[in-house]
Amino acid sequence: MNVDFSDEYRIEGKFSIKDAPHEYKGKLEKSEGKKMLKDEIDKLRDLQEKLYADGSKSLLIVLQAMDAAGKDSLIEHVFGGVNPQGCEVHSFKTPSSKEYGHDFLWRHYVALPEKGKIGIFNRSHYESVLVCKVHPAYNLNEKVWDSVDDFDAEFWANRYESIRDFEKHLAANGTTIVKIFLNVSQEEQKKRFLDRINEPDKNWKFAAGDLTERALWPKYMEAYEEAINETSKEYAPWYVIPADHKWFARVTAIQIIIEALEKMDLKFPTLFEKEMEGLDDAKKELESE
Repeated sequence: MNVDFSDEYRIEGKFSIKDAPHEYKGKLEKSEGKKMLKDEIDKLRDLQEKLYADGSKSLLIVLQAMDAAGKDSLIEHVFGGVNPQGCEVHSFKTPSSKEYGHDFLWRHYVALPEKGKIGIFNRSHYESVLVCKVHPAYNLNEKVWDSVDDFDAEFWANRYESIRDFEKHLAANGTTIVKIFLNVSQEEQKKRFLDRINEPDKNWKFAAGDLTERALWPKYMEAYEEAINETSKEYAPWYVIPADHKWFARVTAIQIIIEALEKMDLKFPTLFEKEMEGLDDAKKELESE
């Protein structure tokens, strides 16, 4: 079975997170999905080579999710076969003092992929309207605001506007943007947290603070719903992928990424006549050795 999920989870119109599925319940079997992923990786490798050779466009992939949703493993399984020279991953943690010395988009702007490359943001500029909305006091570190009372509806509206403008600017200048939210259920997160605690080689992945954030699940869901509704645009769409089955999330993500690359109409460079003559001369020289 060969199924295309690249458009099924694209957000168009009003998005309700409570209605978004966590599980895939279709007919595709896990074994078939793994075979599809292997085939799609070969296709992605070829497209990435063409993107690199073309050198006129770039692809930015934004990955967002709750803890244990599978962002890291998705990056590993989807991009493990591409040329590392043409692909860069940036994981955004708590901003440094230097980063807080700039506007909230600065550290993301300097990490953008150059033309010919794929850039992956493992967490992203959206943390400023997600974790910072759940914990508004974090914004005080920017040293622009006096108190949490400053973070009213107008403040968040301005943040969304800044993000839309940022992404629209990128899209207008040759960067295709794909934003993926891995929609894991609270029950599946619990299971994965327990795996991290029970399996010694996974202990390092668990932190006590993970439970603190888990207790704020409803607030995070509200923040995600609003952010997605405010910023899913034709030039920078959101895809909300069911993530309770990692194999399915990986297959769907790679199909979305491949579709985005195919729409770029990438081309290998064409050599000028004089350069072609140079190739013929080099061929003759090599063959005469």
